[in-house]
Amino acid sequence: MLEENPLGKVKKENKILDEDGETKPDFHRDTKLSGAARPGVGEAAMEDEQSFSDICGGRLALQRRCYSPSCLEFCLSCPRITLRSLTAVTCTVWLAAYGLFTLCENSMILSAAIFITLLGLLGYLHFVKIDHETLLIIDSLGIQMTSSYASGKESTTFIEMGEVKDVVINEAIYMQKVIYYLCILLKDPVEPHGISQVVPLFQSAKPRLDCLIEVYRSCQDILAHQKATSTSP
Repeated sequence: MLEENPLGKVKKENKILDEDGETKPDFHRDTKLSGAARPGVGEAAMEDEQSFSDICGGRLALQRRCYSPSCLEFCLSCPRITLRSLTAVTCTVWLAAYGLFTLCENSMILSAAIFITLLGLLGYLHFVKIDHETLLIIDSLGIQMTSSYASGKESTTFIEMGEVKDVVINEAIYMQKVIYYLCILLKDPVEPHGISQVVPLFQSAKPRLDCLIEVYRSCQDILAHQKATSTSP
């Protein structure tokens, strides 16, 4: 799990803003873009793909789809589960079960090992393993984040643009080292200059700083376009 910077500093590229925020990655909204309202249906999108690395050195693929100057979509693909790792975990569980069977001579141990392996694999694919993380930002609507699990399940979070204060690159402590992550700052309805919540992005992939900067700059272009549109008469 990520831990917030104890100094409460928000890093926005080369600037430090002394604003306090509390990380709440389980922030959810019920609003969701439907298929009919989703951009790209019947539209030609410009698409490019770049390769990056996560904080552990794994390969990540970042797809950038530009539907219009005010609409962008980023899809970050995580490494898929490999047959080698699946085989290693399965053999470890079954060897431990066979060792217990040799000591206890109870056949129920082998049956339980098979059941636990299948149940654990299904739970891992359905609740833990994320293959794709998508960020869709539309200046007139808001920001939608979608996580696609290996089992096919999708989890979607939508934030209205009126609630977005800024998109920044923040620091966190992870496994006794400092890493960077992209997050959305939400406006405080009571204090105009305050921050009510911090919503982290790409929590499963954990990309490195170069990938975050690529997404950050595009998000800032959309936010600048939205502010210019809202202030124009």
